[in-house]
Amino acid sequence: MNFRTCLFTVLFISLGGLGGLNAQTTTPRIVDTLVHYNLGHSNDESAFLEKLLAKLDSVDGMALLSAAPHDLDTVMSFIKQHPKRLRCQGRLNLDDPAALDLVDRFHAAGCVGLGEITGPLKNFDDRGYWPIYERAEKYRMILHFHTGIVNRLTPEIPSDISVDRMRATTLDGIARRFPKLTIVGAHLGNPDYAWAAEDVRWNPNLYFDLSGSSLIKKQDDPTFWKSIFWWSGVASPHTPAGAPDAFERLVFGSDAFSGEIEEFDRELARYHKMLDACGVYKAVQDMIFAGTMLRLLDAQKKGVARTVKMGSRGLSSRDAGGTPLGG
Repeated sequence: MNFRTCLFTVLFISLGGLGGLNAQTTTPRIVDTLVHYNLGHSNDESAFLEKLLAKLDSVDGMALLSAAPHDLDTVMSFIKQHPKRLRCQGRLNLDDPAALDLVDRFHAAGCVGLGEITGPLKNFDDRGYWPIYERAEKYRMILHFHTGIVNRLTPEIPSDISVDRMRATTLDGIARRFPKLTIVGAHLGNPDYAWAAEDVRWNPNLYFDLSGSSLIKKQDDPTFWKSIFWWSGVASPHTPAGAPDAFERLVFGSDAFSGEIEEFDRELARYHKMLDACGVYKAVQDMIFAGTMLRLLDAQKKGVARTVKMGSRGLSSRDAGGTPLGG
């Protein structure tokens, strides 16, 4: 997508082109792809949901809320009351023996994706996880993976967690093997930014957010990111023809957890500071903050509808001339 096409897409969205998003009457200006429910603290989560809703109302926003299986009913009940503001993504442990059943359960409940996926016992791209990705691809789910360094809040407790299993490079193989799967990597692989950017340069179904500590770390050098997203407007056989603006491979994510809804505003300000310093066009910024994710959510909804339709007719995706859905 070049700049002209990007601008057209933004105008299309602003005119209500994606109005079918679950009775969405106005198009959100901001979509936060990563907010955690009931993660890291034991405060009243109902109060957090109300605070989140108030924040989204104030900025005309939407959020993808990550929920564990035991919180699914509570979260989905709240989301159904506020469909303009919230979507759910199921928090999945890839090593859970019931992982496949949980993917089905999340889908049946109305989750648009899975995430944040973190702490695997094997590399993300290990073939042992392929059946899970196949099932998610069947439902056209959006998968949000943690990438890069991860916190260690209880260092006195032994744990089997390794950042090496969650490198941004592990998403490359998943994106290539499952082309109908939409993948978002959290934190741009911190600190493997260059690798993460090269991954998205060639994988059209892969995106990253810049939540976490990276924009804090580089706050005095915001133009650094131009060296990472370097290929905008480059005409070369060594980069995809007709590719979108390089920065358009980013989506917005606050990574708000522990009830810290204030992180939404802080992260939003960091994104704006970085994008403005890098001279990113407003039309591209609109895609980063909302347009891209709205398009992906719309595609996910249509993909699910197509799968259901084929199932009711007794057809597989191969019968219909498409890519096998798996599962």
